Formats: sequence, structure tokens, C-alpha cells
Amino acid sequence: MSMGHFLSIHPSEIQFPFELRRQTSCSMQLTNKTEKYVAFKVKTTNPKKYCVRPNSGIVLPGSSCSVTVAMQAQKEAPPEPCRDKFLIQSVIAPDGLTNKDITQKWYDGYFNKEDGRVVKEFKMRVIYIPANPPSPVPEGSEEGTPPRSSSVENGIQNFDEVSRSLEDTKEKSSEAWSAISKLTDEKASALQQNQRLRQELEMMRKDISKTRSGGFSLMFVVLVGLLGVLIGYLVKIA
Repeated sequence: MSMGHFLSIHPSEIQFPFELRRQTSCSMQLTNKTEKYVAFKVKTTNPKKYCVRPNSGIVLPGSSCSVTVAMQAQKEAPPEPCRDKFLIQSVIAPDGLTNKDITQKWYDGYFNKEDGRVVKEFKMRVIYIPANPPSPVPEGSEEGTPPRSSSVENGIQNFDEVSRSLEDTKEKSSEAWSAISKLTDEKASALQQNQRLRQELEMMRKDISKTRSGGFSLMFVVLVGLLGVLIGYLVKIA
């Protein structure tokens, strides 16, 4: 934690977890340990690269303010060390002053040292930290020494397990397709049998209908014949 006279600033350096083509951000805490109202203003040597929110404000006595610094996504790795800098200015402000009461023009005029006003400044450097640090070297291995044989054995074992898993999957898939094909054939056979039964049933209905129609005609002829014989017999008697 660094003391900028009017404000206590933490951390004392701006550290970004750097990763190509990805925006990153960090924050810092400004604490007013005085009994006065303190106004602050944040500046940077590279305003197109960084965005500060809020970049200015009022910190009440005994209170704190959190400032977020965002860095735009970078297409290439920055030079080492980073030359970007931040400057935090602080000055005693009138009591009762709030952020709504002041404008950017007020800040520009109030932070003017030529008016005899005491303006404290605190410089901060920028440090980039790799977002994905390299993996540690395995114990017992030295630079230029090939990995342990156990790693190769583990890789071969994992490969064998994956191969067996793929073979099991193919076998199960073949069995499933065989079952589906068998069910499809059985369904087609059942539909054919059903169609054949329907045709046979329709033919039986037609035969029964013809039989009934023929039986009625023969009976009518027999009755007419018997009636004729009876009339002839009666005529002879008469």
C-alpha cells in the first residue's frame, strides 16, 4: 500500500493478466485517511489503450473509492518492460462537495498548481502477468532431457483404452442395426400376411353371398313346381 499524501493507494502497481486478443481489467482502491474532502484525477500516458472508470471523483473523509482500469484487447505481445504509466493526482476539496456539483472544467481548473494549490501526485507503472503461466518442469527432468518413460506408457495405455472403447461402440452399433433390420423385415412380413388375410376374407364373403342368392332361386323353382303338381291333381279330382 502506498501513501499519496492525501490518499492511500492500493496496490502500488497496476497489474494486468495479459492474454492476446482479450480485454482485461484490474482495480485499485483509493482511501481517504484525512478529515478533509479529497478530489482525485487519474491520467495515463496511453489513453487510447486504457479506459479508467471513474477517472475522477471525490473521496469523503475516512471512505474509499474503487477505480477500475480496463485494457483493450491487444493483437501482439507488449514490449518488456512496459513503458505505460499512470498518474493519480489528489487535492483537498471544499467540504460538502459531491460528484454532481463539479464538472470536467472544474477539475481542469482546480488541479492547476499555478494557483498555489497543493496537488499531490503518485505515479504507477504497468506490469503484465501471463494469464496462462507455463507448466512446471516435471521433477527429476532436466533441460534437453526427454520426458519420463512413465508418461509414454500412460499415453499408450490411454490410447489402448480409447481404441477398445471405439471397438465396443462399433460392435454395439452393429448389433443395434441388425436388430432394427430384423424388426423391419418382421413388420413387412406381418403387413403382407394381413393383406393376404383381408383378400381371403373378402373372397369368402363374395362366395357366401353367391351361395345365398343361388339357394333362394332353387327353392323358388321347387315351390312353383310343387304348386303346379298340386293344382293339376285338384283339377283331375274335380
